[in-house]
Amino acid sequence: MPKIPFDNTYVRLPTQFYAAARPTTVASPALAFFNGALASELGIEVAGASPQTLAEVFAGNRLPEGSAPVALAYAGHQFGQFVPQLGDGRAVLLGEVCCADGRRFDIQLKGAGRTPFSRGGDGRAALGPVLREYLLSEVMHAFDVPTTRALAAVRTGEMVLREVPLPGAVLTRVAGSHVRVGTFQYFAARGDTQARKTLAEYCIARHYPELAQVSDPSTRYCRFLEAVCLRQIELVARWMGLGFIHGVMNTDNVSIAGETIDYGPCAFMDHYDPDTVFSSIDRGGRYAYANQPQIAQWNMARFAETLLPLIDPDPERAVARVLPVVEAMGGWFERAWGERLAAKLGFSANTPHVAELADNLLRLMTAQRADFTCTFAALGESLRAEDAGAVFRAEFTDGDSAGVWWQAWHAAITDHAKHAVANDVPTDSAAVSGSNAGGELRESENRDAMLGVMTRLSEANASCIPRNHLVEAALDAAVAGNDLKPFTTLLEALTEHPRRDPPTPWLARPPERPDPHYRTFCGT
Repeated sequence: MPKIPFDNTYVRLPTQFYAAARPTTVASPALAFFNGALASELGIEVAGASPQTLAEVFAGNRLPEGSAPVALAYAGHQFGQFVPQLGDGRAVLLGEVCCADGRRFDIQLKGAGRTPFSRGGDGRAALGPVLREYLLSEVMHAFDVPTTRALAAVRTGEMVLREVPLPGAVLTRVAGSHVRVGTFQYFAARGDTQARKTLAEYCIARHYPELAQVSDPSTRYCRFLEAVCLRQIELVARWMGLGFIHGVMNTDNVSIAGETIDYGPCAFMDHYDPDTVFSSIDRGGRYAYANQPQIAQWNMARFAETLLPLIDPDPERAVARVLPVVEAMGGWFERAWGERLAAKLGFSANTPHVAELADNLLRLMTAQRADFTCTFAALGESLRAEDAGAVFRAEFTDGDSAGVWWQAWHAAITDHAKHAVANDVPTDSAAVSGSNAGGELRESENRDAMLGVMTRLSEANASCIPRNHLVEAALDAAVAGNDLKPFTTLLEALTEHPRRDPPTPWLARPPERPDPHYRTFCGT
């Protein structure tokens, strides 16, 4: 048996926060993937445990010592409609571990069978959605985006019925916690102020310990709201910087820890279009790419509503305290997104005229359906090319108009780099220094000036993403052909080379014939 150093705190909360729920055993568990590096980070000892033993534990057939399996209670707004009781209908929290550095993580089995919150569902998960979440959560981690992670994927040896019978699987998900906006809404819907206070204090101690020193409760809860809002804004800015569309930003999918959670109908866009929607259930485009900041603000308004009784017994005074925080989110996002776009263009934050350059580029990309990832990656490549700007122009159908923009950008970034060196802004000597982009950059005295630019471009822009056609091909091979090799190849390539030149061109380029009707689906 693997040794998991459980240190469970959530089950010490009042019993209305969860329901006891043992995983349902499966017929024939078989380990598909196990994340040994993550296990080591969590302090899980697996030496001597066979793959079959690991499969039995992470399918739920055998409970590890120290686990305290429960299903968590929560509610949520789903596509704007409030549902007062949702809860873990197919997930069981085994317990928590505390790392050597003090970070605490939940270990949860997703697809572990029916719980008291299943509402008639089978409580199971299909192999395809399990592998999708395994892949995308690990890629997001490689991109330094706050996210849940995948510890294991186990085949169950059973079929689950969706539109058609599909092979079943269980995902072991690791999260900072599984407390959601919907958890607070669950108790708000029941008028339980004490439970909300207990939950708020628990989240502050676990995720925002710096606030525990704020002696005035009203101020503490306002600052708690502000801290959660700031994490949501930063998270969405990171998503959008990668062209990521979550697809189902319901309040039950919004983590109080500020992590990406519940990879259902999510995807990365190829050609840039701010109205991009992939989710088959998002028929109105509520969660489109460009709508994500506004939806984050809407979700935080719902969170703020649950805290009102904790902040002031008078509703009007309470609203007056929280409203400025929620309203400030628009400005916070503009600043966070502006800083991210500046980095994607190679500039440091607060550089003049970057916003205009960025806006012009995004309009150009929209009009010409330029690929989001390749366009930004081409900026760094263009600084290394013999024909300066040719690599960038090649991403557009109208190379002349793209060339005009590139010339403006190149002049601005060169001036910015020289100014940075003149003012002793540190540069990264490990970056590529032998640029041949234009006469100025060939001069040895200007090479160092571009090191910081190229470093920022490399750090801010992915060279490859989980392309939808590659993900679908790998999932089809695993589900229909019982072949995990394409999935393994894709997983390793994406997690090992997220910001470097990809090992092969197939990983970097969009499909030659994109599917205009491509849709993603929820796994339930």
